[in-house]
Amino acid sequence: MIFGAGDGPARRVFGPREAAGMIRSGVWGRYTRCRMNSTVEPLEGNKVKLSIQVEESEFEVALDAAFKRIATEVNLPGFRKGKAPRRVLEAKLGSSVGREEALKGSLPDFYEQAIIEHEVDVIASPEIDITSGQTEGLVAFDAVVEVRPEIVISGYEAIEVTIPSPNPSDEDVDEQLTNVLGQFGELESVDRPAQDGDHVTMNIAGTQNDEEVPGLTAEEYTYELGSGAIVPELDANLTGAKPGDILDFEADHPDEDQDPLRFKIIVKDVQEKVLPELSDEFAAENTEFGTAEELRGDVVRRVSHTKLMVANQALDQKFSEALAELVLDDIPDVLIGTEVEGQVQNQVMELQRQGIDARQYLAAMGDQGLSQMMESMREPARIRVKVDLALRAIAIAESLEATDADLDEEFEKAASQIGSDAAEIRDQFERTGRLAAVRSDLKKNKAMDWLLDRANITGEDGEPIERSDLKFPAAEDEDDRVVDGPDPSAVDSTPIDGDDSASDDADEAPAEDSE
Repeated sequence: MIFGAGDGPARRVFGPREAAGMIRSGVWGRYTRCRMNSTVEPLEGNKVKLSIQVEESEFEVALDAAFKRIATEVNLPGFRKGKAPRRVLEAKLGSSVGREEALKGSLPDFYEQAIIEHEVDVIASPEIDITSGQTEGLVAFDAVVEVRPEIVISGYEAIEVTIPSPNPSDEDVDEQLTNVLGQFGELESVDRPAQDGDHVTMNIAGTQNDEEVPGLTAEEYTYELGSGAIVPELDANLTGAKPGDILDFEADHPDEDQDPLRFKIIVKDVQEKVLPELSDEFAAENTEFGTAEELRGDVVRRVSHTKLMVANQALDQKFSEALAELVLDDIPDVLIGTEVEGQVQNQVMELQRQGIDARQYLAAMGDQGLSQMMESMREPARIRVKVDLALRAIAIAESLEATDADLDEEFEKAASQIGSDAAEIRDQFERTGRLAAVRSDLKKNKAMDWLLDRANITGEDGEPIERSDLKFPAAEDEDDRVVDGPDPSAVDSTPIDGDDSASDDADEAPAEDSE
């Protein structure tokens, strides 16, 4: 993506869609350069001081705007609301009112221009100290603000990670084919001891302290052995059972504070699922494919897709963790807090996309629930912040730059996404000093590519995995990776259907007693 999160609360970075909307609405005019002088002085504690002076003529513009705002809020005899001229307002209210409003309204914009001009990478809100001009004359103020730290790391040249293999084995494909065939399997009685996968029909009676538990009592109940759907002891005792066997055993209650359960079971029947033969006839009658070969090919494609998705997700997580471990510097808490807030905002937007009222959802969580959610986000946020700082450091160390050609390509991509003109979007970002943020993200992307090209990626079987092994087919590839690793979010995450048809004839599992 062009413009990632993490550029700090005071530096506003616009995404391509928002930028296009601002261009159309004219909001970009607010960021027109003002006539002012500014300097930057580094301070201890990872801070800088910006000293800013605004020419009187420039501040007069801010004063006029301030009195226009005030005019909309007061009623003066003889004037319609919002139409009272500045000289009348000054006479009635005093000039100090307008100056105070002008300072409050314009200082953020003057500050914004200064950090853009000097490319100060701020990560927190500034502390403003007005040094002159509060009552008259030239306006000057200092802004002390925390900036993103620049770190130095080592040992990143050949990071080692182990991930699941992205390549499906024959066993993987056969297992999924069995699941497909299992949806059309039929149960047949067998004259042998019960084993995993069999369906056992039984009369089951569950008691607790010699009292019958209604939710655990049923007749002619069919249970899939090995499913673990009731208690583990049930599967253990049913294994090896035959029709006519009577089982009597004790089991731990799922709630450890409850007394144990006792089961008495009469085994009535043992059935195994007989699968149909994989044939052209089966494929044509039961699937969208005309031949068994086509069906198998689709299963291979889906298994491969899932394996690739899992492998890329594992690479994203493990590579980020390995890279973060190389960052030994203390991380400013404000960066972690900003990242957590961003994740909460993302969650709120996701709720809204699902049609859920985010305010009601958060209110239902309560202050404690929200605090717990945010606390659970802090460690993942810390890792993401460390990865961000590491990528910036590596880009500097390895002299990785974002060229004009890189920028052109990125703006072309953004323009195609929103149906706008790439040159127009770039011009606006350049005019408002936002190209630095774009270049920063592109350099982080290059740093991640540099790292992955040199990383030692192995499968769980010890076999080396090449980056090319982790690419999706061209028709599926969304090459929109975030800067902290391969992005699995663009991939269809729908899992391959498993065998969820234990038995069309099986009764609903008896519910455990809530007591």
